[in-house]
Amino acid sequence: MTIEFAELSIWFIAAVTVAAMIVRPFHTPEWPWSLLGAFFLLLLGLISPTEAFSTFLKGADVYLFLIGMMLMSEFAREEGVFRWIADMISKKSYGSPQRLFFLVYIIGTVVTIFMSNDATAVVLTPAVYQVVKRSGVIHRPYLFACAFIANTASFVLPISNPANLVVYRENLPGLFKWIQIFILPSLVAIVTTYFVLRYYFRKDLQNSFISEVFSTDAKLSDGGLMALCALCVGTLLLLVSSYFEIRLGLPTFVIATGVIGIECLRKGVRPLQTFRQIAWGVIPLVGGLFVIVEGLNKTQFLARTQEFFVYCSSLPIFLGEIVAAFGIALLSNVANNLPVGLLTGAALQQGADFSPSIMNAALIGVDLGPNLSVTGSLATILWMMALRREGESMSAREFLKIGVFVMPVSLFCAIFVLAIF
Repeated sequence: MTIEFAELSIWFIAAVTVAAMIVRPFHTPEWPWSLLGAFFLLLLGLISPTEAFSTFLKGADVYLFLIGMMLMSEFAREEGVFRWIADMISKKSYGSPQRLFFLVYIIGTVVTIFMSNDATAVVLTPAVYQVVKRSGVIHRPYLFACAFIANTASFVLPISNPANLVVYRENLPGLFKWIQIFILPSLVAIVTTYFVLRYYFRKDLQNSFISEVFSTDAKLSDGGLMALCALCVGTLLLLVSSYFEIRLGLPTFVIATGVIGIECLRKGVRPLQTFRQIAWGVIPLVGGLFVIVEGLNKTQFLARTQEFFVYCSSLPIFLGEIVAAFGIALLSNVANNLPVGLLTGAALQQGADFSPSIMNAALIGVDLGPNLSVTGSLATILWMMALRREGESMSAREFLKIGVFVMPVSLFCAIFVLAIF
């Protein structure tokens, strides 16, 4: 097989894989297509089994982080924490769709920051869906708010997005350093996204609803209160791990399994139900994408990415950061931000001629870029899967129509603040 044909084959397989994940032929899930793409790379000898296995293992920290966060989120969902939160914000909206939209956005921001964007997509979104369904309001603004804030608030803290772990890997900044770099750009992105969404859905947020449909004496159960306390303690321990620059995958998994184990012992039940309910397809989906990106590296994609960052570093600071952020943002929508984050991290860490600010701008591109399309991030894919389980369907075209307004504005504003401060 000639080099030119091999490179074309890799690019073709990668393109077909992404397209299949978007279209989902025969209403299949996304993850089998990711694995199928990786399988064809192996079958055609475009990547060796050793390379594929090694690449899959590189994502171990991400897999553990994802599993841990999904377990904690599912545990809280089973105990009614998210349903209780959704009912409370509906009552506090006093029949105003605008106020309900604001409260959903705020709660989504908090959940994303402290429990990761995947928690917002997987467990908060269904709770919000049930609330807006009972309210009788137009569903779209509130559901899209969950999707967009899941990406927008995902770089406030290192634990807010698995992609953060992928980009920095062993060089993940400590907690205080991270906050110093990203707190202002992230806050600007959150506020900007809110106002763009609020304007876009202005017509859908006109009619009032009857907030009395929600019980005024709704209380969190004892199990729910314990779950909420466990989440707070788990989040605190993760922040401590981040402070000491400990890789977050294993601590997240240990904390989650420990919390669930203690609660199951208290109740005298088996933990299998919680383990069954989490979206296990996420792991092969992410692993397959990692292998596909490793195949793309054989097309000198990594070298071209390094050259791109070198070029960005040669530009004036603000312009270089803008080019780097938007370049990586667009690429994230082609190949998903987790594998793109892996590629970005590898390119930046192997090169010596990069401005330090370029890596920070690239990270923001990895996290905010997915607000353009449904293929941009794992959180958005999980969001669509969660809605499908509720019988609600959101099209990729509809997401893109909103994303072309939201993503460029918020990304530009975030990078502008990054450059200034």
